[in-house]
Amino acid sequence: MTTTTVLSIGGPRLTMGFDRFDRLDLDRHRAVHGGLPELDLDELIEMAEKIEMRGRGGAAFPFARKIMAVARRAGLRSSEVTLPGERREGRPGKAVVVVNGAEGEPGSAKDKVLLTRAPHLVLDGAAVAARALGTKDVVLAVEDEAAARSVRKAAAERRMSVRVVRLPERFISGESGAVIRAINGETPIPPGRKVLAADSGVDRRPTLLSNTETYAQLAVLASLGPDLYASVGTDSEPGTTLLTVGGTSVVEVPLGTSLGAVLERCDVTVGQGLLVGGYHGAWITPAAIPMARVSRAGMEAAGGVLGAGIILALTPGTCPLGEVLRIAEYLSGQSAGQCGPCRMGLPDMVRALAALADGSGGVEEIRHAAGVGRGRGACAHPDGTARFVLSALDVFAGDIAAHRRGGSCGLPVFGVLPLPVPTGAETRLSVDWTRCDGHGLCAYLVPELVRLDRYGYPVMLGSEIPVWLERDVQRAVSMCPALALRVTSALGVPASRGAGSRKK
Repeated sequence: MTTTTVLSIGGPRLTMGFDRFDRLDLDRHRAVHGGLPELDLDELIEMAEKIEMRGRGGAAFPFARKIMAVARRAGLRSSEVTLPGERREGRPGKAVVVVNGAEGEPGSAKDKVLLTRAPHLVLDGAAVAARALGTKDVVLAVEDEAAARSVRKAAAERRMSVRVVRLPERFISGESGAVIRAINGETPIPPGRKVLAADSGVDRRPTLLSNTETYAQLAVLASLGPDLYASVGTDSEPGTTLLTVGGTSVVEVPLGTSLGAVLERCDVTVGQGLLVGGYHGAWITPAAIPMARVSRAGMEAAGGVLGAGIILALTPGTCPLGEVLRIAEYLSGQSAGQCGPCRMGLPDMVRALAALADGSGGVEEIRHAAGVGRGRGACAHPDGTARFVLSALDVFAGDIAAHRRGGSCGLPVFGVLPLPVPTGAETRLSVDWTRCDGHGLCAYLVPELVRLDRYGYPVMLGSEIPVWLERDVQRAVSMCPALALRVTSALGVPASRGAGSRKK
């Protein structure tokens, strides 16, 4: 397991005390951060509006608007939450507070760091929100078992009721609709239609769902007050933020910090490009780094996005197009397969990328595949993946030209962009070419993974078989007239004994 290094630029807030303690238990937390103030709904909304607090999960939605929407749906006014001279203990059956601790993206580690090392700070923020909404119902949705254990222990220390729900370790697990479905005991994938958690969330109740860092920032805001909170950062984006750099370092920086200073602090060397915002983010050139600032506006000015604060650099000497193809294959396999842009659009984009990499295709095919389903996905996954790929076409134009001329740029693919560690359960569809007669039935049964070349023989998509496609793949294997199809593990050995692996 990779150890995450925690750093800071300027005075730490969320990571305060990390230089002295591996984990802040309740006593250490109170010694470092002090007591938790009691805020009613009006006070909390006023604070959040004054600094224009935004969510830190990637969408940057205004927090005040979100909590107001939940309060309205729950039929609450501030006087109903805290009456003058009265401390109300909560009204179960009304709103629900959900901490979204899912970090399905391989390059992110900030939420795991907060939940394992400063769980009480996150629970402070959840408690502030719950009290303002007049509820005791707090749920943590998380993938990582160490984070789940840490929060359970912290909740027991402070005698706070927190329901912990484990999520599958998938890229799309952190999507808000998938989180709500998981908590409700349903299949943890994004719903086919957009339903706001504030309107109908956990058990169809109005739900305040925000990212782990958002609640930690809320606790800091409640403790410091808006003026002191805004003493660092920029006028339009005050405070600090957490970045995950290179997949192994988490650094807390004031918003507005130079991106170059962050890379220097984390000892990162940039090759041909820098990915900002993670795998749903965008590539920027090395020339854009000196002007870039760590803020929403600053990253957009540099051609990137801040997103969930993920920064990944290419190591000098690796093939940029090969690295982009690796991640595009992964993202294609991580979809829920509920809509056309995911079922067909993402595989088509991967095929077009593979053709570009071997010199047989062009960039227009990629742009076409990326644009077919724009804005029509069941969630943001196809659009985010398209942004990642399309930005690479501009930043790596020189490398792409080399591939188009000679089928390669001559550089190896080091695999520097992080992907999940293989478990051995990953499977792919392959062909025994000594048996294949080019019947083409496989392309009819699983067009998401198989296309036919001009001679009628299958061209396989090299990505992992998505969970939603497993049944169709097994059907294709069993119906192959030549018994040429195989389901193999990532290591290339047979993963099943379907019809394709029967003895003749």
